[in-house]
Amino acid sequence: MVGSTRIRQLLSIFAILFIALAAIPIAAPAPAEARERFAAVTVDAHTGTILFSRNADARRYPASLTKIMTLYVLFEELKAGRLTLQSKFTVSRHAASMQPSKIGLPAGATISVENAIKALVTKSANDIAVVVAEGVSGTESAFARRMTQTARRIGMTRSQFRNASGLPNSQQVTTARDMATLGLRVQRDFPQFYHYFSLRSFTFRGRTYRTHNRLLGRYEGTNGIKTGYTRASGYNLTASVVRGRRHLVGVVMGGRSGRSRNAYMRTMLTRQFGRAPQSSSDTVARMAGTPPGFRQVAEIRDSYPLPLDKPGTENADAPVVMAGVVATPPAIEPAPAAPAQPEIAPNPESTAVPESTPAPEIIIPQPVAANAGNPFNAPAAEPPQHDPNSWAIQIGAFSSENDAIRRLDVAQDLGLSALNGRSPFTVAHFVEERVVYRARFGGFDREGAENACKLLVRKAINCFALAPNGQ
Repeated sequence: MVGSTRIRQLLSIFAILFIALAAIPIAAPAPAEARERFAAVTVDAHTGTILFSRNADARRYPASLTKIMTLYVLFEELKAGRLTLQSKFTVSRHAASMQPSKIGLPAGATISVENAIKALVTKSANDIAVVVAEGVSGTESAFARRMTQTARRIGMTRSQFRNASGLPNSQQVTTARDMATLGLRVQRDFPQFYHYFSLRSFTFRGRTYRTHNRLLGRYEGTNGIKTGYTRASGYNLTASVVRGRRHLVGVVMGGRSGRSRNAYMRTMLTRQFGRAPQSSSDTVARMAGTPPGFRQVAEIRDSYPLPLDKPGTENADAPVVMAGVVATPPAIEPAPAAPAQPEIAPNPESTAVPESTPAPEIIIPQPVAANAGNPFNAPAAEPPQHDPNSWAIQIGAFSSENDAIRRLDVAQDLGLSALNGRSPFTVAHFVEERVVYRARFGGFDREGAENACKLLVRKAINCFALAPNGQ
């Protein structure tokens, strides 16, 4: 009897639990966001010809690519003489309250126009974007209206802006084609200011901020311009690359990680450099407001794999999710599905080579000159970025310098704060008539180097600390 009573009690409990669970709604599976937000385009900067496109006219979130337009408007003010590089902007409470990425100036502080430009192109500082907007137009909303008007005037036919930073707003949209137009126009219209987009670091009030554009100094000929990221947009990049008489502008939007986005951009541009016609002109295509390839053309597809690796973090524009903003709002047009393909990855770890007896070394700073693949021709004009009096860490040794650089990229794409502001560099190490390239980061003290190695080892990257002047 006792057993039967116990069984009835258990059955009653299970019935209650079943009814309760049945009342809970089951969430629908998440959509394949990477395919819906991916877009890419390559443009010949001399002619405005579209060389490659995929979803180029589908609306996408710009994220911090927005700041290119913010700077375009600021450059207009400088060119008109209404501001100078020494003019001062004051930080408002609204600007100081912005979410990261930011410089962190308090309300009431001031910053010069030139330092504001540098903060936007390197740190991608959201607070400084608002400072610029308020300094030019009085309010950020008024500045955003001017951004949209400017976009229409220069040929960005499908873009609209609601803020100066690129922080999430479901009505702030653009296209890969429009971003290519902007990348071309900022070079054509403001050659006297465009050089700021090639900055790799910016020192302000005792702190040094490194650019988030990892192509600078690591992909031959890159001269700018900007990365972007929010959770809704994915990883975005507009890049400008000049090689000899060839000049290409590429845009990749909606990458699943900084690493795969950068790899896609490199592959896309490298293949097109082999096809792009040479030009005797050194000027950017003069489109007079007409977007590149404005005529409706069929998508130009190639075998480039979509960047669909696992989501990662990048120390660029910090992931931000704001209330009421969803990943795929009605304003965003769904892109045609494309088959997922493997990400372009660095060479396998098997390319790493063992080290032996220490030998003389040549430090090759990043960026590496075109002839630096041969260490005997390494240029001596540019000093190493790494201070030999500081500690360093080593994360691998490779038979190819490109493999060493890729390993540095992989480490940086982990988004570890321990690597913020550290100098990546390679060292050519000669062993029995062959060269080994060591991948290192510099600029640490002893504790910082040891902590960085602990974090990297947890991420399955071999690492050890090196004392100042260590081999």
